[in-house]
Amino acid sequence: MGAPSTAQRAWLSRGLNQAGGKLPLFDSQGQQVCERTVHSCIEKGWAEPWFSNPLKPDWIVCKLTDAGRAALT
Repeated sequence: MGAPSTAQRAWLSRGLNQAGGKLPLFDSQGQQVCERTVHSCIEKGWAEPWFSNPLKPDWIVCKLTDAGRAALT
């Protein structure tokens, strides 16, 4: 499976201190997190969809998984 890329690691690490491991929709500069990063982390089992956003159904709200936490160590 390999280690997370720099972009994946940056996104996943932001869920470490959030309630339930919630991952942000936006990066630290206020830009939407790249969909490719989100989908690749889901495919690798490091993140999983959490719930639907009724205001923006195309946004994928995710949370960090145990495998994601392990990949960061």
